[in-house]
Amino acid sequence: MKAMVLVVSTLLIASVAAGQAGTASVQAQVNTIFAGGEGKYESAPDTAVLRFDIAAQEDTSSAAYTKAVAAADRLRQVLKNNGIDPKAMQVGFYSVQPMYDWKNPKHKVVGYRVSTNLTLKLHDFSKIGGVIEQTADIDSMQNQSLNYILEDTDPAKAKAAGDAFNRARNQASAVASAGGRGLGELLYASVDVTQPAIIVPQPLVMRAAVAGAPAAAFPTSEFTPQTVTINAHVNAMFALK
Repeated sequence: MKAMVLVVSTLLIASVAAGQAGTASVQAQVNTIFAGGEGKYESAPDTAVLRFDIAAQEDTSSAAYTKAVAAADRLRQVLKNNGIDPKAMQVGFYSVQPMYDWKNPKHKVVGYRVSTNLTLKLHDFSKIGGVIEQTADIDSMQNQSLNYILEDTDPAKAKAAGDAFNRARNQASAVASAGGRGLGELLYASVDVTQPAIIVPQPLVMRAAVAGAPAAAFPTSEFTPQTVTINAHVNAMFALK
């Protein structure tokens, strides 16, 4: 019996020293076993994030501004055509920059550039194709991008943590059984859940609309959006029977 207690206590001390966040306060106890487990849960995304970059350059700041406004107006109309409130669009930044002739020693101003980026979050993925298709030929639209994220992460976090705990419990049970003991009640547990980083958006290739040509399928049509993975780590201490 003393040999078994010594082995289990040694394993506990080694695990704590190896170090997962939040376990420093755990102290080795007689007739206990400590185990850690990694878990994950893959969830379908619930939000599509569309980004639009508008940039207009003209000889004067007012002309550049007018051109950018026209592009923004067309974008608003596209949203309305697809049943989307323009207020759902978020402005990331807006800037007016003078453009210089750097070859001229006096760095003469040769024009002005007005730029802004706009972000739209959609939960109805069926509207993505229409929005992208109808904004592709807007003058001054520099870039479009699309990526998928998971905004409601709580259910996925819970499932990832449950998977991690089950793995930790299975490991502890296997070690206890190998030592001729049974696994008792849970005495302590810590959970560390990692939220996913936003997927790096990939620029969408714009195509020119051809009069009378049949509408082509949107580049991501019929494809399944990439899943979002939630990772979790659980440290758990159990009593030994």
